[in-house]
Amino acid sequence: MSYTALYRKFRPNTFEAVKGQTAVVTTLKNQIKAGRIGHAYLFCGTRGTGKTTVSKIFAKAVNCEHPVDGNPCGICTMCKVIGNQTSMNVIEIDAASNNGVDNIREIVEEVKYSPTEGKYKVYIIDEVHMLSAGAFNALLKTLEEPPSYVIFILATTEVHKIPVTILSRCQRYDFKRITIEDIVECLKELIEKEGIEAEEKALRYVARAADGAMRDALSLLEECISFYLGQKLTYDNVLEVLGKVDIEVFVRFHRDIIQENVVSCINLLEELVTSGRDLYQFTIDFTWYFRNLLLLKASDEMADLLEVSTDQQKLLQQEAKTTNAETLMRYIRIFSDLSNQIKFAVQKRVLVEVALIKLCRPEMERDYDSLTERVQKLEEKLKHGVISVSEKTLEENDNITEQKELLTAIKEDIYDKSEFSATDSEGCNIVIKAWNKITAKTHPLIKIALMNAKCTQGAENEIVLLFNSEMDLQVVNKEQHLKEIEDIIFSVIGEKMKVVTKLQSSKEVKAEETLDLKKIFKGVPIEFEN
Repeated sequence: MSYTALYRKFRPNTFEAVKGQTAVVTTLKNQIKAGRIGHAYLFCGTRGTGKTTVSKIFAKAVNCEHPVDGNPCGICTMCKVIGNQTSMNVIEIDAASNNGVDNIREIVEEVKYSPTEGKYKVYIIDEVHMLSAGAFNALLKTLEEPPSYVIFILATTEVHKIPVTILSRCQRYDFKRITIEDIVECLKELIEKEGIEAEEKALRYVARAADGAMRDALSLLEECISFYLGQKLTYDNVLEVLGKVDIEVFVRFHRDIIQENVVSCINLLEELVTSGRDLYQFTIDFTWYFRNLLLLKASDEMADLLEVSTDQQKLLQQEAKTTNAETLMRYIRIFSDLSNQIKFAVQKRVLVEVALIKLCRPEMERDYDSLTERVQKLEEKLKHGVISVSEKTLEENDNITEQKELLTAIKEDIYDKSEFSATDSEGCNIVIKAWNKITAKTHPLIKIALMNAKCTQGAENEIVLLFNSEMDLQVVNKEQHLKEIEDIIFSVIGEKMKVVTKLQSSKEVKAEETLDLKKIFKGVPIEFEN
């Protein structure tokens, strides 16, 4: 007898044997027991979640001569012929290769004839979203009012491609991704029947790699068993076969990234490539690693969601303390983008190397996540604004003594009002005096935009911020951001000031005297510009 793949050999024969779809199978069983069987069903969900399996069990159950609690008995003539795929009552159609109008018209003609045996003719149309528009139209009337002995079961992984006219004529059932626990339980039962030894850690890794698809889990397990035939399946064996990377390697990568050690990252990647690791799988697993760190960073109560061993969990908790949530989200964004690009790329290694360099060098990017990280690094080094940078700048200035005296005045917020007389507003003067304190309390994204602003006096108790960049203007001009700035100003100076934003090139902005606030950050002499 020829060999049968595991996912076919261990396909469930009863509703109870279907893992992870309790809501669906319970509803279908109750319909069969109560005799309230519909004429059209739509099974939708990701691959390998049991859509076709449940369709076949349902086809058996409705034709079974002696159903047991809504399940097919498995021993009557109808159950056996349907199980052997020799029944004329169950017709399986692959819509991916039979998607034309003529194919559907054949079905429409066939449904006119009643079944030669059993109660129902069941049409299972797999990947139904592949049907053409004409084919859907041809199916429409028959699907709405089929003969009493006909049941349509439409299965799809892309329900959004199904016309609304079809959806409205079907009972829809959504198949969920199967949990890791359910997959592991199934794999344990399978290896026990097959007489195979395997570590639970190895089975859990296979289950996680399957990404909620039972069929994928069985296929991956079969691949691992075949490679280590006759041997105990260990965690390391699974890593070897599936080309995956252990968590300790990700920890090494993460530490090199934090230290901005590009050379070490590239050398470590070289080791992975040489050992034959799959780079696409590497990007997925590394993204998952960052996701685990982010969950731990959010709360220690998230530890149960990690699906890792106790030792690995402790290691992840240590690593989570070395970074912040914003940085982790930037890492996840970069590697998520990479996983979309790398799957069909020719030069996978080059793309991974570029991504690693981006992680180590946030200054290479111009998006706000990267700018935020750069500001945070600066803030860690410069506890009081950018004083150390200012001092370095001053050392390069010819008039060091004069500049340092001014820098001290800025740092201590003791500006003389005469320096800001051009604004003609004490409130505006006070805001400018306290500008470093105000911006220090704002969100990093807002602070970046404010660093490029100029200001001038508006109406009473109003300060006008001028921007050359529309992007900076859009960031600050959001209602919640303006309110945040105004609230911070009030908390710092004890006076309510309205913040107005304008583009420097706006026609509303006259040739007014403006103060370049960037100079306050840099600690250089403050001069008004006409």
